[in-house]
Amino acid sequence: MPQDTPYSALLHPGILADEGQLLPSSRLERMFGKSPDQWTADDLIEFVREHRIRVVSLMHIGGDGDLKTLDFVPRDFMHLRDVITGGERADGSSLFGMMGIQTGKSDIVLRPRVRSAFLNPFSPVPTLSLLCGHFGPNGLPLPESPDTIVRYAYERARSQTGVELHALGEVEYFLGKTPEAEDVYASNDRGYHTTSPFVFGETLRREAMVLLAEMGVPIKYSHSEVGFIEASEEDNTIWEQHEIELALQPLPLAAEAVALTMWTLRNLAHQKGMRCSFAPVVRAGHAGSGMHFHTSPVVDGEHVGGFDEDGKPDEPAKWLIAGLSHVGGALMTFGNRVPSSFVRLSQGKEAPNTVTWGQFNRKALIRIPILATDENGRYVSPPTVEFRLPDGSAHPHLLLAGIAQGMIAGHSLDDLDDRLEQTAALTAEKHPEALVKVPRSFGEVATALTETRGLFEAGKVFPEHVIDRLIENLKTIE
Repeated sequence: MPQDTPYSALLHPGILADEGQLLPSSRLERMFGKSPDQWTADDLIEFVREHRIRVVSLMHIGGDGDLKTLDFVPRDFMHLRDVITGGERADGSSLFGMMGIQTGKSDIVLRPRVRSAFLNPFSPVPTLSLLCGHFGPNGLPLPESPDTIVRYAYERARSQTGVELHALGEVEYFLGKTPEAEDVYASNDRGYHTTSPFVFGETLRREAMVLLAEMGVPIKYSHSEVGFIEASEEDNTIWEQHEIELALQPLPLAAEAVALTMWTLRNLAHQKGMRCSFAPVVRAGHAGSGMHFHTSPVVDGEHVGGFDEDGKPDEPAKWLIAGLSHVGGALMTFGNRVPSSFVRLSQGKEAPNTVTWGQFNRKALIRIPILATDENGRYVSPPTVEFRLPDGSAHPHLLLAGIAQGMIAGHSLDDLDDRLEQTAALTAEKHPEALVKVPRSFGEVATALTETRGLFEAGKVFPEHVIDRLIENLKTIE
C-alpha cells in the first residue's frame, strides 16, 4: 500500500479495491500477512512509518471495568520502540483504588501486547492502539489488575483441570433517540430479530460488527432484540434493543472483546447523536439488558462441554454447572453491579431468580443451549454452558475469572452428581420448596462472597485484600 494512503482508507477496506480480499477480517492481519501471535514490535514500527501513524495509544482495563487510554506522539523511532516494547508508568492508586491497591505500592507500568494492536476507528488523527497488562514495582503482574486476575484464573484452570476455558459474551444494549415521523412501526417489547425499516439501529449495529472485525474482535452474529420502549411524557426517547454475540475465545481475550465492543458501540452512538445504554433496566416494567456468558471447555484442542449419547453432560460441563450453581450468588459481585440489576431480576422477563440448570431452559440460571448441525449431523458451533445471571453492568474480566475459579471448585467436588441432581430444573419443578434464590440486595451478595471467598482466593488468583475491598464496597452500596 502506498505511503500516502489516506487514514480513512486504512479504516474502510471497501475503499481499497486493489487489496483483493476482505478475509481474514482483521485489518492488520491482512496487511501483515500473518496471525497476531506472529506479529513483532518491528512489524508495528514499520507500519507506523509506512502509513504515517501520528499517535500510539496504550489502552487498558481499570478496576471499574472501563477502557482507559494513555496517548503518545512518538518523537522518533527509538521513542516509538520504547513505547511499544516497554510501555510507560502510571498511577495505580487512581486506577485500582477500588481493588485495594496499597498507596505505597501504587506505581505501576503499562506493558503493551503486540498481538492486540489495531487501528482506532474513532480517532480523527491516525492512531495505533495496543491493549496492555499491568506490572508492579517488583516487575511482576500487578495482583490488583483485572487483566492479571483473569489471566491467572485461566492458567490455573488449565493446570488444575486440563481445560482451556473459552467464553463469549452476549452484549445487549439499548439505543435511544428522539422519535421522528418514520419511527412508527415498532411496539413495546416486540423487537426480536426485527429488520429495517422496523428498527432504526440496524445500520449502527452492522457498522459496529465490521469495525470490531477490523480491530480483530471476532463476532458470532448480531440481531435486534426484544426490547423496544416507546417515548413517554416523562422520557421523550424511544429505546430500541440490540445484541452483538461475540465468538468463543480464551478467557482473557473474551473479556477484552466485551470491553472493546461496549467501547465501540458507545463511540458510534455518540457520533450519530444517539444514546447507548447497557443498563440492566432502561425503564421499569420493560425488558432489560443481560450480559449472558457462554463458556466452553477445550481439552486437547476439542470443545467438550456437551452431552453424551445418554443425554448426560460431559465431565467438564458438570464441573462448570456445579461450580456456577455453587458460586452464582457471589459472582453477582462482578456481574450485577448496579441497583437496577435487582430490578431486572425482579421483573422476571427471562431473568433467572433461582439456582437451577437445564437444557434449553431460558428461566434457568445455567442453560445448556441447543446446537445447530449441518445436513450430516455435524455440529457447526461448539457446545457451551450459558450463565444467564450477569447483566450490562458486568465487569467481564473479574466475572470470567470467577467463573474459572468456580469450575475448578466443581472439578474437586466429591458429590458432583448429587449437586447436579439437586439443582436440575426438572428436580426444582417437583420440589419448589427446595429452591435456592439468587441474592436480591448488595448485602446478600456480600454475604455470598464472604461465604465463598476461599474459592476465589484459591491459587492467589484474587488476593485476599482485593476480596476484602470488594466486600467493603458491596456493604457501602447497601
